[in-house]
Amino acid sequence: MAADKQNEAKTASMDENKENSPNGGLGLEILQIIKDSQQQHGLRHGDYQRYRGYCSRRLRRLRKTLGFKMGNRHKFTGKKVTVELLSDNRYLLLVLMEAERAWSYAMQLKQEANTEPRKRFHLLARLRKAAKHGERLEKLCESHRVDAKTKLEAQAYTSYLTGMVEFELQEWKPAMEAFNKCKTIYEKLASAFTEELAVLYHQRVEEISPNIRYCAYNIGDQNAINDLMQMRLTGGGGGMMAEKLEALITQTRAKQAATMSEVEWRGRTVPVKIDKARIFLLGLADNEAAIAQAANEETKEHLYETLLAECRDTIQAVREELKTEAKQRERGSDADSGKVSNVQFLHSYLTYIKLCTVVKRNESMAHTLQAKLKEPQTDDNRRGTRPQDLIRLYDIILQSLAELSTLQGLEEDHTFQKEVALKMLVYKAYRCFFIAQSYVLVKKWSEALVLYERVLKYAREVQSKAKNLNNSLKDLPDVQELIAEVNAEKYSLQAAAILDTDDTPEVPSQQQAKDNTALCDRLETFRLDPALVGKQPNLVQFPPDFQPIPCKPLFFDLALNHVAFPPLDDKVEQKGKGGLTGYIKGIFGFGS
Repeated sequence: MAADKQNEAKTASMDENKENSPNGGLGLEILQIIKDSQQQHGLRHGDYQRYRGYCSRRLRRLRKTLGFKMGNRHKFTGKKVTVELLSDNRYLLLVLMEAERAWSYAMQLKQEANTEPRKRFHLLARLRKAAKHGERLEKLCESHRVDAKTKLEAQAYTSYLTGMVEFELQEWKPAMEAFNKCKTIYEKLASAFTEELAVLYHQRVEEISPNIRYCAYNIGDQNAINDLMQMRLTGGGGGMMAEKLEALITQTRAKQAATMSEVEWRGRTVPVKIDKARIFLLGLADNEAAIAQAANEETKEHLYETLLAECRDTIQAVREELKTEAKQRERGSDADSGKVSNVQFLHSYLTYIKLCTVVKRNESMAHTLQAKLKEPQTDDNRRGTRPQDLIRLYDIILQSLAELSTLQGLEEDHTFQKEVALKMLVYKAYRCFFIAQSYVLVKKWSEALVLYERVLKYAREVQSKAKNLNNSLKDLPDVQELIAEVNAEKYSLQAAAILDTDDTPEVPSQQQAKDNTALCDRLETFRLDPALVGKQPNLVQFPPDFQPIPCKPLFFDLALNHVAFPPLDDKVEQKGKGGLTGYIKGIFGFGS
């Protein structure tokens, strides 16, 4: 909490600097203020509740500073900011924070409305409240005391909030008009001010564009659907547009799926009766085209993940249908029980698409890592790309290809099996190549040389088998380039091995053998031992070895049996019969 209050204090001081207009009039950089506040107080992580709390605290501080209190602790007295009060631009900021608080509460309710639909009514009420505060801000900015830039920003902000209200009410035409007005104002502002502010305005325009295209589609512009699909595939249209874009794409494909009844693969035509499979197969070509046109690797990775997620969901739906079909077969006697059913073949086709997509995704990642591997490493503290990272990717590719060869319905397809085997040889060669490079890094020259020979063996085998399967090499990496690279690496490896051997100083044969003698036992002999400064230096031998010591002598008394002792009769007391008198004397000691 202390850190949040310090950040809020810094934000407040920064906003006061932004509120000063160089022309002498009241100025307020509305978009800059709300963007900075949103990024610093929760919206970077989608936490609208935290941002709403910040707006409430900011309002309280502003009212206290301006002396604009709403009554006292016992009674509420409503007050509104009027044009006559505009002696300080913080009055404009007060109205802006009220609008932001209502808007953030509406967005918080929108997140909660996914599980509690009744909150949608409260959401609309708060959005209307935000738009109402925006209109108040626009009317206040119409005063001659406010500069022109603030007036334009207030109009754009009000149009944005109005468009949000109409968008939620599904009033597409008014929403589109409001968003277009907002977009036009921000574009004009971007062309009139500095580059730093222009970037901010252009970002706002990009946020509004998906809403405008969505409204255009719902009004009846069929050309907008292509733009929306491209936005959705490239990760655009975030926030409140994400769910609507998903629903729109699904709805459009569902309409097209009504005309799709079958699909042909590997010479067999299979009817497609599952709606989810129809929708996925219709969108497959669009997804692959979007991946091919991706601008960068990050976008391409996002598209691959989206396609794989859709494919998994579709396979799950087909798997449920397979369970139902299996139960029906158990109940009745099926004459064609040995033949692969249409649903099973469709499942194999979808699995083939998923595995091929995994192979393409990992191959794309491997190309990116190969480019990074060839780049010189500038930062020593940062972990760079290593050949081991590529080995893991090629392991996944080989595992996917192994699963391809076991698909049901394709066991007798010899051409397919040969194609898969050829692909496995290509990727085995690349995997073996990067294993060799990992051995080169640790200076294991002989192992690396053997692995390079194995790469050449795989590559020649691919070239010999590829003559009859030319179509299978279209999407595969070029083996000829790999052969040339391996030959170059072999020569450099041999040279490095020779140089490494020459640079090694000659060590006496006695010291070449590993000597485990402790330091305390070889103090007279000098030898460089790096282990002495390591974590386990061999200083003394512990526990020490056993050493021989003399035994304790044993004595046997053998003479005792032959010794004649002198008589002791005169020393022994003779007991007599004393009777009672003797007893008494004995008690009192008279007799001693």
